[in-house]
Amino acid sequence: MTKRAEFLAARKGRRLNGPFFFVEALDRGDGEDPRVGLTVTKKVGNAVVRNRIRRRLREAIRLDAEADMALGIDYVIVARREVLAMPFAALKDELSRRFARAKRPDREPTIVKRRPPGRPSGSD
Repeated sequence: MTKRAEFLAARKGRRLNGPFFFVEALDRGDGEDPRVGLTVTKKVGNAVVRNRIRRRLREAIRLDAEADMALGIDYVIVARREVLAMPFAALKDELSRRFARAKRPDREPTIVKRRPPGRPSGSD
């Protein structure tokens, strides 16, 4: 992904949080190849640090996590500074886990029965 509009559109999809990065996944519904965008903000560090994080992420996707991506989905990975220090094998596993979760449908919302207001519990 290269255009800002594509990155902004992905924000409307699912957000999968994690300790090292989060993934925004938007189902385009076209069944074509998945697309990936990487974001590393200036808060993370200078250009050298940000580019190093991007290179690590790209390589982890290329080697291992690409197989876990679903067709027709845009993935935006927003990295945190911790990506730089984590072991590469852990990075690959974490990416694969996030991509696999993006393929699963959202869980059904749970319906919680609430008591009517003003009625204490156990007074039946």
